Amino acid sequence: MKSRNQIYIFSFFIVLCCGHLQGDNLQTDKSFQEQSMLAVLYAQTSAEFAANNIQVYNNAITAIDKALKDTSWTAALEQKGNFSSKSPAIIIDVDETVLDNSAFQARTILEGFSYPEGWIDWGLEGSADAVAGVSKFLNYADQKGVKIFYVTNRVSELEQSTKANIINLNLPFDEDIDVLLMKGENDWTSDKVSRRLLIANEYRIILLVGDQLTDFISSEEATLEDISRKELASKYENMWGSKWFMITNPMYGRWEFSLYDNKYPGSEENQIQLRKESLRPE
Repeated sequence: MKSRNQIYIFSFFIVLCCGHLQGDNLQTDKSFQEQSMLAVLYAQTSAEFAANNIQVYNNAITAIDKALKDTSWTAALEQKGNFSSKSPAIIIDVDETVLDNSAFQARTILEGFSYPEGWIDWGLEGSADAVAGVSKFLNYADQKGVKIFYVTNRVSELEQSTKANIINLNLPFDEDIDVLLMKGENDWTSDKVSRRLLIANEYRIILLVGDQLTDFISSEEATLEDISRKELASKYENMWGSKWFMITNPMYGRWEFSLYDNKYPGSEENQIQLRKESLRPE
């Protein structure tokens, strides 16, 4: 998911400052985008990346069976009170969790542009592939009678094309209620807490799946410097692989923004320098 909005805000800021101009400036932009080439190639071509995603989803299938047997089980920190009699549901992020957008990332490298340029067009295109392992997982959940909610920070303008993309991949998508909850819909912000609370009112949330910390905790808690933020993994160590399932995303994310102390780096040069300063040779 996509918790790309904050990282994309600063990317947009960079685009405004530096501009996608012709000639030398375009070449500079393209060179900067090419820094992510190995990450995108890893996501697109490596058996290891696909195997890791399949492994996560296979483990999540096992967790579904455990959660259905234990009515005291909830995966949502926001879920309080008596929820044992509520119908089970899972909440899953969309981008890099259900839909694989590595093709869009590849285009930014080859054509020398960066988000948000081209993102809406890509979303409207609706041609993203499914992340490895997700089809088996979601269809298993659906067969077990678990309601599937897709909670994404894609803007509401992309709701219909996102829905069509999911359905065209033969992934389960209920039509009886709104199961695709978008950023900007009903005044929802990028923080997914309010949407998890809404679902928790009617359902017992048995699993959370995503590629960003904000798919599991609040944006406020996830907004920390890189070292402190990493400690959140240990704080919730009993949740990972049990009730929370994290899909690896090497291409982008809130983790990168934390390298810049959650502030706009101001220029590509400063951004590169901050990255270098975050390296740990010892």
